[in-house]
Amino acid sequence: MILERIPAGAVAIEIDRWPGKTVATSRRIESIDLLRGAVMILMALDHVRDYLHFDSLVFSPTDLARTTPALFATRLITHLCAPAFILLAGTSADLIARRRTIAGASTFLLTRGAWLVVLQLTVVRFAWNFDPAFHYNSSNIISTIGFSMMALALLIHLRPRTILAVGLAMVIGHNALDGVSFPDGSASDVVWSFLHVRKLYALPGSRSFLFLYPLVPWVGVMALGFCLGRMYEPDWSSGRRRRVLLRLGVLSLQAFVLLRWANVYGDPSPWVRQARPAATIMSFLNVEKYPPSLLYLCLTLGVALLVLGLLEGHSLKAWKPVIVFGKVPMFYYVVHIFVIHAAAMVAVVSAGYSWRTMVFFGSQNQASPALKGRFGFTLAQTWAIWAGIVVLLYPLCARWNSFKARHAGEWWVSYV
Repeated sequence: MILERIPAGAVAIEIDRWPGKTVATSRRIESIDLLRGAVMILMALDHVRDYLHFDSLVFSPTDLARTTPALFATRLITHLCAPAFILLAGTSADLIARRRTIAGASTFLLTRGAWLVVLQLTVVRFAWNFDPAFHYNSSNIISTIGFSMMALALLIHLRPRTILAVGLAMVIGHNALDGVSFPDGSASDVVWSFLHVRKLYALPGSRSFLFLYPLVPWVGVMALGFCLGRMYEPDWSSGRRRRVLLRLGVLSLQAFVLLRWANVYGDPSPWVRQARPAATIMSFLNVEKYPPSLLYLCLTLGVALLVLGLLEGHSLKAWKPVIVFGKVPMFYYVVHIFVIHAAAMVAVVSAGYSWRTMVFFGSQNQASPALKGRFGFTLAQTWAIWAGIVVLLYPLCARWNSFKARHAGEWWVSYV
């Protein structure tokens, strides 16, 4: 092992050498934790809206015939969450892989990925539905990260340029496959839904399963995040990293504007000029998340890269609470779903409805008929509830972060 000293004010970095690759062990990168923490805070806003906003229990916030600019904007800003979360999961995988052999990193990604899939199908799904019989289940962001990690466990055996090419091909090219389909219920249909198509399947015993996050584009995003991690190696200066991140962010947003304007490729729903300018803007920005279209990813990842670039090289001490959230993403995610769902149950009981209206046997987006048009909070009240829940979560996350720090050498820390 070689110990390399870097300038005063920085930290010592241990460097091992793999065949053909340099591996570094360094402190956490605060700009990554800050962005991750910020998108997780926004994620809570989206989930509070799902459970408690009056209009969201009646219609989709992206239904241009019924939504308002404020509601649409609330949904739009939370679009950043899943792409940034998965991109940074890939970057974190690269940072973790530097401390291991390629074989060790591959094993870690496989086992952690499998753990996340199990967690999603059990604890996380219960948190969403409060149904102990699990009548409904789905792929979601946690299982998607898990399956993407398992795919990345194979990809990391390839050359970095090949990983980059695979990631770009998946992100840019997957919309070319939108017209592919197979007979309903066939094995090919199920596999294709897992990979590329959002689809609900009815199962025996009044059960159902939804492929909500088709895998192919998300594996591409994680592969790109893994490649992004190379920018945080010691041979990259902060100034160079800042310039490249800003350029990539601008390039991604330019691609979004040009492709969206052309209305030719990159999203299944073309934008349409509306009677009102605000509605036209909403139509232009209304891109598909399930599965994430190329334009959806150009827009959201462009913003994420710009934020990383703007944060690079700056002191982030003032943002410590947000950084804390970013250091404990799995704990935050699981706890915030339980807290929001429990708060919604308290709210419906307080309003005179049965607690059973907050137990879901299907997607939580399908509110009980007893609540539709009768229960819920205004958008301003929803934002206030969101802020209160985030404040409530902070001391829990801070304690968990301290607990993890005290047990940093334990094998299980990397899995939570």
